[in-house]
Amino acid sequence: MELFADRAEAGALLAERLPEVRDPVVLALPRGGVAVAVPVVRRIGGELEVLVTRKIGYPPAPELGVGAIAEGGEPVFDLTMLDRLGLTPEAVADVVERERRELARRVETYRGGRPLPPLAGREVIVVDDGLATGVTARAALRAVAAARPARVTLAVPVGAQDTVRMMRSEADEVVVLLTPADFRAVGQWYAHFDQLTDEDVLDLLDRR
Repeated sequence: MELFADRAEAGALLAERLPEVRDPVVLALPRGGVAVAVPVVRRIGGELEVLVTRKIGYPPAPELGVGAIAEGGEPVFDLTMLDRLGLTPEAVADVVERERRELARRVETYRGGRPLPPLAGREVIVVDDGLATGVTARAALRAVAAARPARVTLAVPVGAQDTVRMMRSEADEVVVLLTPADFRAVGQWYAHFDQLTDEDVLDLLDRR
């Protein structure tokens, strides 16, 4: 199975598979989702914005996600992972509060603190660079759903098969280009998968 050269190529290919909708709101999940979403908007049009999300990490090993939170939404937890670790949502309340503060900082950084555009009654496309556990995408989709859009599409270049199946109950449509059986991490399906900075995100938004 071929790799995407980078997120820009993946976004251009993804745009070809998206349904035609009129004046969508394209919400990119930073940071990597922004690099995918820019070529999507260039091809299909619409309004591009950043929907800020944050992973909720396991305190002794923060890189291990046990949940996620999106602006405007409540924390969403991977209950299987919490159970495996012997944790409850209350046990990571301090982590949630810390991530809320970082989420607010990023909203200020990426959008100058301005609110998201109104989503009620509109076509919304949520874009990320891939789906591993899906907990971040789930948090984003639930926050979007609370704003009562007409329809929500989740669009990603690559995702784990089980996660993609789960996401079909969270969005009206899921568009994904690759669902490899040997999926281990999002980055393995990109030839170039650099970690992006806040400055990279701002530069992408300026050049959209």
